[in-house]
Amino acid sequence: MSAVLRAFALLVALLLLVAACEAEEDPDEVAEEPEPEEPEEEEEPEEEEPEEEEEPDEEEPEEIVREEADLVIWADDTRTPALEPFAEDFGDEEGVEVAVQEVPFDEIDERVIDSAPAGEGPDIFIGAHDWLGRLVDAGVVTSIDVSGIEDELVDVSVEAFTFDGAQYGLPYATENTGLIRNTELVPDAPETWDEVVEVGTQLQDDGEVELPLVLPTEPADPYHNYPFVTAYDGYVFGQEEDGTYDPTDLGIDSEGTIAAGEAMQGWIEDDFISADVSYDLMIDQFSSADAAFALTGPWALPDFDDADVEYEVDPFPEIEGGTPQPFVGVQGFMVSAFAESELLAETFLVDYMATQEAQLEMFDADPRPPAMESAFEEVADDPNIEGFGEAGIEGQPMPAIPEMDSVWEAWTDGYELIYEGEDPEEAFGTAAEQIRELIGE
Repeated sequence: MSAVLRAFALLVALLLLVAACEAEEDPDEVAEEPEPEEPEEEEEPEEEEPEEEEEPDEEEPEEIVREEADLVIWADDTRTPALEPFAEDFGDEEGVEVAVQEVPFDEIDERVIDSAPAGEGPDIFIGAHDWLGRLVDAGVVTSIDVSGIEDELVDVSVEAFTFDGAQYGLPYATENTGLIRNTELVPDAPETWDEVVEVGTQLQDDGEVELPLVLPTEPADPYHNYPFVTAYDGYVFGQEEDGTYDPTDLGIDSEGTIAAGEAMQGWIEDDFISADVSYDLMIDQFSSADAAFALTGPWALPDFDDADVEYEVDPFPEIEGGTPQPFVGVQGFMVSAFAESELLAETFLVDYMATQEAQLEMFDADPRPPAMESAFEEVADDPNIEGFGEAGIEGQPMPAIPEMDSVWEAWTDGYELIYEGEDPEEAFGTAAEQIRELIGE
């Protein structure tokens, strides 16, 4: 055999050998393909809860630090300018330093209670007489002697600052409700309440007005209703000879107070007044001549002036022979029980602020009837001042005793029930029972 044939035979043998080896492998065995990796689930981002907006902290009243002076007086922004010239004159005359510090009126009482015991309060401060209950209880106000000028002051103003038989303030102004009359609709002031009802009802019948009389009744308002209570010989608390209120003698369920409730219920039924008059609605109706009369105070006059309605303020006429006596609020000067010199403080008040000049300056700053009779006569040519002043002379001081705080809510609820038609004796009886329980606690 040639060499070529031998090489060819060897190649064939090798090919057969390779084929035999491949045949021994399992034909069913297939190489596994790697399984594709499942993509990892992306975690959804957690929803962030919206951050709650923090409510701004209630703004704390600005701290007031007592000025370094021999006599420090606290007054609001309305009366500070009127006081400063007198304080300066007193300082020059006495050779002392006097400072008048401006404090918001509605913060003065609480600030005095908080700061006076620590020696950071004023020596003298202005305020309302019906703060006295809390101030006396807190021991931060002292009595003063005004006996030398008492006869020069309107009686009700002195009575207002009398507490437990002691005088705690020098009054400078009074405020109270009166009967406001639209002079275009009612040119002459009625002399009796019957005439008020007759004239107002006739205007209503003629289509001239929607209501004869408007006063705040929604919500019920015992303050504005008080002239009716006293006209029927009702009362809130009995009074001692010196005018001090007796908390053991509650008159909410007295015969006179019940009679006043019956009268008001009748006026509502007769459409003489409405039980659905808010303060704002009262302003609107009188300003637009939709009411002949309004029962309110001097705080409402700027709104009436803006509306260009012609009006006058009258004292309340008699009601069935009784004299209506509104609540009277009195503003005055008080002396701190922690004053550096009570004598210096009292001297300033009696010698400088208990004068006609000073009382007229206080009036110019805030036109309310002055507490000093001579000053009142000087400004009484204004018929509105005269009307409120005359109504206030017959009035009763708003009770300053702490027990008065227990009266308002139940008394208001009693009126609400009366307006809805409940028997006044039952309504005021329930109110009186609740008040006595509160006072007794």
